[in-house]
Amino acid sequence: MLTFAAAAFFLIITPGPGVLSLARVGSAFGRRAGTFYLVGLFLGSNFVSGAVVSGLAALLLADARIRLVLFLASFAYLTYLALRIAFAGSQIAFIERAKAPGIRGGVALQIINPKTYAVSTALFTGFSFWPENYTGEVALKFLILNTIWVPVHFLWLRVGISLNLAARTHRIINIAMAVSMMIVVVLAVATQLQA
Repeated sequence: MLTFAAAAFFLIITPGPGVLSLARVGSAFGRRAGTFYLVGLFLGSNFVSGAVVSGLAALLLADARIRLVLFLASFAYLTYLALRIAFAGSQIAFIERAKAPGIRGGVALQIINPKTYAVSTALFTGFSFWPENYTGEVALKFLILNTIWVPVHFLWLRVGISLNLAARTHRIINIAMAVSMMIVVVLAVATQLQA
């Protein structure tokens, strides 16, 4: 169980589209908007974990056409989100400040976020610690995972909110975070092409 908790901590704290976008939403739109987005990420993450545990994810992802549609949706949404982050709060006159993504945006990101599926699959299919009671083990894994997930994500939100920097520095951070998200997209594309 401790091995599972350690793995969950390191997989969750590693920056991916969820935490990068959460920090940026907090920075650009503040605590309230960031908290709504965090709730969406939480709901989406648990939905994906439930899909992995129930086998629904494996069933859906077994069909190459569905995988392609989810991949394209993921690529398009992550690119869109990266662009919104890159231009949020910028001083460029022809680009309007974007509205915060909210709960629906957080849920949508997690449902199409490749990292969410990878982490859920690794954690729920591996690290068995109660093989004689699968249901109990899954319930305990959800409890442990969410006990780690919530404070880690609030920490990332706080980091984003605390970035009270000059406009130029904000712009550089916006672009760096957007580039980071695009690197995730490019890596996902490369992985998809190799499969």
